[in-house]
Amino acid sequence: MSKKYSFLKGVATGVTGTALAVAGAVFAVKKTVIEPEEKKAAFIEENRKKAARRRVSR
Repeated sequence: MSKKYSFLKGVATGVTGTALAVAGAVFAVKKTVIEPEEKKAAFIEENRKKAARRRVSR
């Protein structure tokens, strides 16, 4: 019984560790790739709005 329990404990630890590693990788990609792209897109859109306002006011 001891070997079976030890094996199941190892599998559970491995699955948990893998899940945590995947979650960490997803979070890191979101912070380093996705958020800067969204900020850049928002900046570009804001500049377009400002330019449109300037064109209308003239």
